[in-house]
Amino acid sequence: MADRESQKEQSRARILESAGRGFRSRGFGGLGVDGLARDAGVTSGAFYAHFKSKADAFREAVSVGLGQLANGIEQMRAQLGQHWREGFIDFYLGNRRTCELADSCALQSLSGEVARAGDEVREVFETELNRIIEAAAAGLEGKPKTRRDEATALLALLVGGVTLARAVRDPEASRNIAAAVRKAALALGKDG
Repeated sequence: MADRESQKEQSRARILESAGRGFRSRGFGGLGVDGLARDAGVTSGAFYAHFKSKADAFREAVSVGLGQLANGIEQMRAQLGQHWREGFIDFYLGNRRTCELADSCALQSLSGEVARAGDEVREVFETELNRIIEAAAAGLEGKPKTRRDEATALLALLVGGVTLARAVRDPEASRNIAAAVRKAALALGKDG
């Protein structure tokens, strides 16, 4: 019985991981349940054994993807200590800017999709976004409100910068966008 439950959990995790990659690369409207199932290597019936609908899988993929970002910030803070912010900025504007869209940050790649989604997805997004902001704010100096504002601005700069840098064809223009955003992100909190 335990093996069967373990297999079911593994199957669900595989479908969810694949769905997250699919939603990040093709958007919510870019694939249906059949495509989600095919990408995960399962049947549509197996997909429905784990998720009520494509919207249900999207909500879960948003939650998992944003949770990964919050966990990543916490890990970076633990590894780099007071230098975590610079390390995070460089990682986000480097790897997260140049990786395949399917492997990109869910905050950057799914925010537009979430803006068009229903209240349930937006509620999950908001909860996880607050967790991300708190994870970043915990590594900043100053009063709680100031740290939260700085963390929010940092995330907005990085997400917006990566979005713009990914949208241009010219690699030099992409690097220039990343460099300008890096400079602005490093300057946050320096004058207040």
